[in-house]
Amino acid sequence: MRFLLTDEQREFARTLDGMLGASGTPAVVRAWAAGEQKPGRELWARVAAADVFALAVPERHRGMGPLPVELALSFVELGRHAVPGPLVETVAAAALLERLGEEAGAGAWLPRIAAGDAVVSLCAGAPYALDADAADAVLVVQGDTVRRTDAHGPVQPSLDPARRLARPLGGTVLARGPAVTAAAAHAVDVARLATAAQSLGLGRALLAATVAYAEQRTQFQVPIGSFQAVKHRLADTLIGLEFAQPLVYAAALALAAGAPSAGREVAAAKVAAGEAGYAAARTALQLHGALGYTEELDLSLWIRKARPLRDAWGTPADCRARVLAG
Repeated sequence: MRFLLTDEQREFARTLDGMLGASGTPAVVRAWAAGEQKPGRELWARVAAADVFALAVPERHRGMGPLPVELALSFVELGRHAVPGPLVETVAAAALLERLGEEAGAGAWLPRIAAGDAVVSLCAGAPYALDADAADAVLVVQGDTVRRTDAHGPVQPSLDPARRLARPLGGTVLARGPAVTAAAAHAVDVARLATAAQSLGLGRALLAATVAYAEQRTQFQVPIGSFQAVKHRLADTLIGLEFAQPLVYAAALALAAGAPSAGREVAAAKVAAGEAGYAAARTALQLHGALGYTEELDLSLWIRKARPLRDAWGTPADCRARVLAG
């Protein structure tokens, strides 16, 4: 099994990183948190133009996938730049629709998802859907039934203001039965993989920003990065991220191969990356001091995403239980 990324995969990640770095994502995140969707939709279109959503859609539906490894690479960069919106939910919805087929409207929705023309949220095993107010449709899985709805309750506050949560209401039943249960389990694995990759990218960005700050912030006429305690904290953060990265890509490979262990490997990656990203946020908050608590600091937009991502699509306890269940 090959664990090293190819030159093409690395170039794809660098290209996406460059595009997102020039997109002014802090302003987009703040607008999205305030309910102003236009900048987020424009960025969504640029992400789609880079074929990110097409990676989750089969070729017969005008996509390029499913390609879990490339999808994981994409979500590392989306996490690194804190791109808002139901990105994970849309690719997970694509995985669900692809498994359910025409009965659930796959032929109508998957080409739109691949092209970036449809923003779809997915709610499975949770009372709230992410960004239901911005989605063109919300898919709700309850037991062995999946329904589509456009209605939702009021937006609820979240630790991350850019994660706008609302309870989906009503809807039309698309499919029911054992096929829904199996398709939903696969969609959850895709969502966990993408969320793990987001956490990894988020953690990388937080660590890089904190290292840069530790090099320029002085105390007793020397940079605080020269203090042993600070060096150890940064090193521990780096080690956590370094250990999580191969788990994320191994899980993507297992998912791509349809391995029986894929669900367990995805859950393990979700635990490691989620905990590493959250640890990076705690390190960034502590080493930035009181500055880290201010909403005016763009870094706060990254810090406030870490814990919600750690717990989204399976808390650490849930994912550890999945690993132990075998």
